[in-house]
Amino acid sequence: MSKNVIWAVEGSIKEGQRAALNTVMHDMIEVTSKEVGSLNYEWTLAEDGSTIHIYERYADEAAAKAHLTTWGKNAARFIAAVDISRVVIYSSVSEELKASFAGAVMMTPIGGFAK
Repeated sequence: MSKNVIWAVEGSIKEGQRAALNTVMHDMIEVTSKEVGSLNYEWTLAEDGSTIHIYERYADEAAAKAHLTTWGKNAARFIAAVDISRVVIYSSVSEELKASFAGAVMMTPIGGFAK
């Protein structure tokens, strides 16, 4: 199975915070696109105009951990604009990485492939 580390973040944009979200999203996409091992970083918006999902895939756990440094630099701005409702991790990860995601839903891969 893939050694990729994959997670998704789900949340709702806070009232009056769409412009702030757009700013932090732009900044985070720009810096994440330059990270070694960052494979996917896709932000999507539901038809309701307030529900967002962010799909993230990293080459391995080292790349995922490196991204958490970027997250740490932007977390306060993101959390000021979004109420995070759920984080789902779709990979087997170390206890150290799990600890970075308190309350996340942990999914264990049981089959499939990545190309």
